[in-house]
Amino acid sequence: MQSSVTPESSGSGNIASSVSGVAGRSPERMALWFPRRSGSAAVVADHGVSFRELDEESDRYAHGLLNLGVGRACRVLLMVPPGAEFVTLAFALFKIGAVVVLIDPGMGKKNLLQCVREVEPEALIGVPLAHLLRRVYQSHFKRLKYAVTFGRRWLWGGVTLDQVREKVWRRFPMAELSGEDPIAIVFTTGSTGVPKGVLYRHHVLEAQIESIKSHFRIEEEEVGLAAFAPFALFSIAMGTTCVLPFMDPTQAAQVDPREVIRSIRDHRVTYSFGSPAFWERVSEYCGEHRVELSTMKKIVMAGAPVSERVLRQVGAILPVDAETHTPYGATEALPVASIGGTEVLNETAELTRQGAGICVGRALPGVTLRIIQIVDEAIPRWDETLVLPPRKIGEIVVRGPVVTAEYCGREEETARAKIRQGDLVWHRMGDLGYLDEMGRLWFCGRKSHCVITPQRILFPVQCEAIFNCHPDVRRSALVGVGPIPKQRPVIVIEPRPGKMPSRARDRAQFVQELLDLGRRNPLTRDIMEVLFHPRFPVDFRHNAKILREELALWAEAKIRGSAGSPWRGKSSQ
Repeated sequence: MQSSVTPESSGSGNIASSVSGVAGRSPERMALWFPRRSGSAAVVADHGVSFRELDEESDRYAHGLLNLGVGRACRVLLMVPPGAEFVTLAFALFKIGAVVVLIDPGMGKKNLLQCVREVEPEALIGVPLAHLLRRVYQSHFKRLKYAVTFGRRWLWGGVTLDQVREKVWRRFPMAELSGEDPIAIVFTTGSTGVPKGVLYRHHVLEAQIESIKSHFRIEEEEVGLAAFAPFALFSIAMGTTCVLPFMDPTQAAQVDPREVIRSIRDHRVTYSFGSPAFWERVSEYCGEHRVELSTMKKIVMAGAPVSERVLRQVGAILPVDAETHTPYGATEALPVASIGGTEVLNETAELTRQGAGICVGRALPGVTLRIIQIVDEAIPRWDETLVLPPRKIGEIVVRGPVVTAEYCGREEETARAKIRQGDLVWHRMGDLGYLDEMGRLWFCGRKSHCVITPQRILFPVQCEAIFNCHPDVRRSALVGVGPIPKQRPVIVIEPRPGKMPSRARDRAQFVQELLDLGRRNPLTRDIMEVLFHPRFPVDFRHNAKILREELALWAEAKIRGSAGSPWRGKSSQ
């Protein structure tokens, strides 16, 4: 099944019509299961919303918000926790034709306020803390006209969500959107820089939903576990039932596996979207307690590279005919490419261990993928002479119906990230990699994370995989200390639980084993300094992307502070 939207065409209609369609065909089928504590008890119970209820509730909110003044193209900052209200409000805003603005509060107050200033929301629907922030930092909300509180309203004005909701249901006349109409602004995490607002147009979101549904063969009767809240909207828009697990969305790596298993078993979940950190924790628990997730057909892990170890762990708890998938993409373009776990384990994992990078699969239908020369400057117009042949490492660029065209309020960032080719737009992923002779994409790391020494450029993902082969290493990160182009490469190691060396003798032995591993491969033989870190800093959204900029600063301070250490040049812990 091919995507119904091509790079040369634009869809029209309304994403929310998918909800109304299922509500008409199967009104009592569940659209959403979400967890709630029962009173003050520690017991968590799931509450359900049918497609009919979701359709009618979103109609009620759409009427109320429109009466308030929230209309087509109005930018609405939605700061409501994952659950029934988040989903219902999102689809209500889609029905109106408003632009849903999603800013992850986990990015911290400073970044959040900067995002608000840039996006200039006209309405805020949020929890009391969001409205308190609005009152304290009024200069960041200059264009705000409408304030709706989810929860108890204090002295900040506006109305409550309950006051907005129409008590008597009547069908809402859904806005007919063109393909070019804006539908959402979703901010990146900022894990590799300042968060940027990605402008989604209707045809892009529609194409992404169709691509995910088609490539992963998701049928309407399936049940999906969304371990990343915005994917609840994708799951429901595909006409499937969505289950939200009981978890802190900013702490995916600390999820309670028992709650996840309960949700999967209670609702007979068949597929899931989640980060590698989420599934690493769940699969470790399942492996230790001999739990099989017998209803699962497919698990899609995204947000960061997925290690061979995690793929094996997750595969071991699934039925023999189930499959894991590791798609490649970004907030600006998703999904771009994908590969199945079976192909990784049977064909590419061994090459990854040798330093080939991580294979993320082939371009999905409708997506064109190229590797171009590494340049820092903006590229205003597409030039075929920039394209590199197979096996040459360069910057990954993509175009297609799932690719966004611009950032909100960031003209310079848009110019640096986009390449125009007539009416088409290429997105520069900011990632480095290469294509093999089979058309598969190999990821070698972020452009900004390369370590540039006087002799050569070291690509982090290639080098790290070599050190990750040590049985006591959970993960590693290559960082550069000093100014470019005279950086010193340092490999930072996060040992597996219980494997952090505490005695100098054990540390020296661990370091020597790592250096021996590095010397056996020409890619890593120049890496002569090792640091140990108890727990890597990671992004707040997926808990999987290593914050290498933070690690680099930590490593530099560590090395400077250990000038008299006997391990200088080998290990500086």
